[in-house]
Amino acid sequence: MEARRSIEDACKRRLQKIKVKEVGVKPLQFPFQEKSTNCKFHPLKLVLFVIVIGTFFLILSSNSVCQNKNTSDSRQHFVNRWIWGASDPRYVSDVDINWEEVSQVLEQLPEKKVVENISLLNFDEDEIIEWRQVVPGANQTVLHLDYAEKNITWETLYPEWIDEEQENDVPSCPSLPKLEVPRNRIDLIAVKLPCRNEGNWSRDVARLHLQLAAGGLASSANGKHLVHLLFITKCFPIPNLYRCNELVARKGNAWLYKPDLSVLREKLQPPVGSCELALPFGTTEEVHSGNKRREAYATILHSAHVYVCGAIAAAQSIRMAGSTRDLVILVDDSIGEYHRSGLEAAGWQVRTIQRIRNPKAEKDAYNEWNYSKFRLWQLTDYDKIIFIDADLLILRNIDILFRMPQISATGNNGTLFNSGVMVIEPSNCTFQLLMDHINEIESYNGGDQGYLNEIFTWWHRIPKHMNFLKNFWIGDDEVVKAKKTHLFGAEPPILYVLHYLGYKPWLCFRDYDCNWNVDILQEFASDVAHHKWWKVHDAMPEQLQDFCLLRSKQKAQLEWDRREAEKGKYVDGHWKIKIKDRRLKRCTDSLCNWKGMLKHWGEKNWTDDPFFHPSPPTLKTNKTKTASVSGI
Repeated sequence: MEARRSIEDACKRRLQKIKVKEVGVKPLQFPFQEKSTNCKFHPLKLVLFVIVIGTFFLILSSNSVCQNKNTSDSRQHFVNRWIWGASDPRYVSDVDINWEEVSQVLEQLPEKKVVENISLLNFDEDEIIEWRQVVPGANQTVLHLDYAEKNITWETLYPEWIDEEQENDVPSCPSLPKLEVPRNRIDLIAVKLPCRNEGNWSRDVARLHLQLAAGGLASSANGKHLVHLLFITKCFPIPNLYRCNELVARKGNAWLYKPDLSVLREKLQPPVGSCELALPFGTTEEVHSGNKRREAYATILHSAHVYVCGAIAAAQSIRMAGSTRDLVILVDDSIGEYHRSGLEAAGWQVRTIQRIRNPKAEKDAYNEWNYSKFRLWQLTDYDKIIFIDADLLILRNIDILFRMPQISATGNNGTLFNSGVMVIEPSNCTFQLLMDHINEIESYNGGDQGYLNEIFTWWHRIPKHMNFLKNFWIGDDEVVKAKKTHLFGAEPPILYVLHYLGYKPWLCFRDYDCNWNVDILQEFASDVAHHKWWKVHDAMPEQLQDFCLLRSKQKAQLEWDRREAEKGKYVDGHWKIKIKDRRLKRCTDSLCNWKGMLKHWGEKNWTDDPFFHPSPPTLKTNKTKTASVSGI
């Protein structure tokens, strides 16, 4: 009872806060105004002074009783700053500002642009004083941003998994405090950003918060008034929020932007992280305001013919799903005229590129040339690109993704996105940004996906049904497996995109999924998904189906795997199925006796030897001659 009474008393005293302050104004001054020769305080005045101070601190310390958590945290931030002058170390930047560089950058403002009002964020007192010398005569507004709560981490903003279907809960993102919009019109917003030397500098909540807050303030400007943003930072600002083609000038650590405010507003609309779906689950209607002629699907092939069949089937699936957007495919010189003609016949606009080597990859490794994907950003005749890997099918129209900003993708693992389907915005300077850091930035998986995740750490989650991976995790129980199998084969389709992992369908016998015959690949095995791909294949013109024929070496590999599964008596029993695939009887190379190849299978320097594959005559198409990506 005593504890409860003390709590109630504290709350009552809080409600009387204004009255207490009114009573206490003069007593705060009395000790300094007392001029008696004995320098003694009147006892009543001293008592009033103690009451006022005690009440003030009691109000501040009783947040947990009379306020909710968010309000109390916000008040604590205010108290720390106002009374103690404390700062959150997460927001502290150790950059020594070169004011000459700042002045040189500001000289690049348009001649008619007069900076009358400047807003400053995250600068210390000495730096604020210095700003008066750099922009003399301008009205200064020192912005105060409440810090993000300490329990908000990058993993909080970018969780590995969320309940997209909202079967058990509704996903939500934690809120980050916003800046109060000044009453006067803003001409320039200057922000000092932290950039720690740790490898994860771009996954920094404070750094992200400052940039989002500044962007939100800039986008609040009315009409056509120009607002410039100046970032002081050692590391580049978020490239898909502050676009490089909006960079007015850069000198050292000073980055001056003139953002397109309408575009900036759109980019700030999705959730702060991937803790919510940026595109609501189940959305089907396309609300479109862009130029459809400047939007395209794109994919890339490099250094191998093995994916040509997959790309042709992917194009077929896009058209079957009802999309009429352009189809663009990037290929290098290793793709011959015959295969190019097949890609053109399937609807792809073929563009030739020079490969980009991954400097971290070993020679002839699978990832040696996969940085060639960066060439997608050079497709500047388009505003938006939906990139798709060549080993997937579009089961339902995904044109709605053209509404989404760069980068929009499905989650992969941890805080990372899967680059198999992603929305990008071509830009030559973004391409150059990607190229500038290939020697310093480490890819977590050694490939392009890991590298892109280090550049574009700020991304937006789209439903996993738009890039659904064909696999069964080790932890999947029978209920989960049955649900996935249903999704793979549902008619009409439930999934938008089915992404084929493991052995690709066109590299298997059409009779069943050959992943069953290799123990380490069985997690990718699904006969239902396998037959879904072949349904699209069978809808292709016969001349395009010829690009999916099996080579002799692959036939031998499949038969070898089948015999190994038989020896191991794999319980799934697929090795018992009699193969009826008609492609077994068609030869595409100079060594057609694939059964005879099994006698020497696995011998050193034999199965790795290349075989001669005569190219059939090029298909006659009405397509224009293939082009090269500009600038390379």
